[in-house]
Amino acid sequence: MITSLVSLRVQQLVFASSTSSLKLTRTMTTKVHVIAETGFGTGTNELYDRARPSYPTECLSYIRQVSKSTAPLNIVEIGAGTGIFSRALLAHSEWATSIGTLRAIEPSDGMCDVWRKTVDDSRSSIVKGTFDDTGVEEGWADLIIIAQAFHWCPDYGKASAEFSRILKKDGAVVFIWNLEDRDGAGWVAQLRDCVEAHEQGTPQFRLGLWRKTFSTPEYTSLFHPQEEAEWAYHLLASEQIVTNRAQSKSYIAVLPPDEKAKVLENVKDILERGDDRVWINKEEGTYQYPYKTYIVVSRKK
Repeated sequence: MITSLVSLRVQQLVFASSTSSLKLTRTMTTKVHVIAETGFGTGTNELYDRARPSYPTECLSYIRQVSKSTAPLNIVEIGAGTGIFSRALLAHSEWATSIGTLRAIEPSDGMCDVWRKTVDDSRSSIVKGTFDDTGVEEGWADLIIIAQAFHWCPDYGKASAEFSRILKKDGAVVFIWNLEDRDGAGWVAQLRDCVEAHEQGTPQFRLGLWRKTFSTPEYTSLFHPQEEAEWAYHLLASEQIVTNRAQSKSYIAVLPPDEKAKVLENVKDILERGDDRVWINKEEGTYQYPYKTYIVVSRKK
């Protein structure tokens, strides 16, 4: 539940791009990151689905404007997880008549299982696949959407080539992430410092490693410079919501029980102090959870 939308910033970023053409072939063998494979493995997915937030209505409206087509769209969602984004998109009023077929792609068996249990829409289906091996036929998709996942991509060039292969002419890729806003409150900054200390070298979104995509030869030959947008807002928080969300991080899920217990104890201490906390209902223990959502759009040449 979003309690307030406090700012909107849209940036258009321009980067130099090459015009050389690439021959696209499907020789995809890239593996899933071991922390993602284990931390999002079977047994972790129900908590992930309960704990992770959905996406602001405004962001889904923004994505709808990426495609100017009025016909029902063919959408590929890569890294679809447990279906949090799929459900939001399928239920959104502006997308009600805009989706022809939604083909979800996900490498985790456990995530796929939860997706099938929670997404109930005849327009949608899910199969196993990865960023660079989707199994989708050439030129099928109007849009590719990747929610809360692309930072795990191990080969940005191969992924860019696969995206271009399956997109129609004038199609686009939409990347979207939610992230706790460390600038929004002292307790959020402390919370992120606490959990991020255990990242174990994983390629988290905040590090921006995924931005290397936009300078690969494959990307610059096949896509226009990316467009970026950012939203800041507040979600509903409680001790249980914050604690569960911390535990849903892949790198926290794989910790030994004693280390995980220490993390959760530290999280509890941070929430008890509650620096800069803004109460929604103190008696019920609910308060504002500062968040940001980021969208990057890459349009096929």
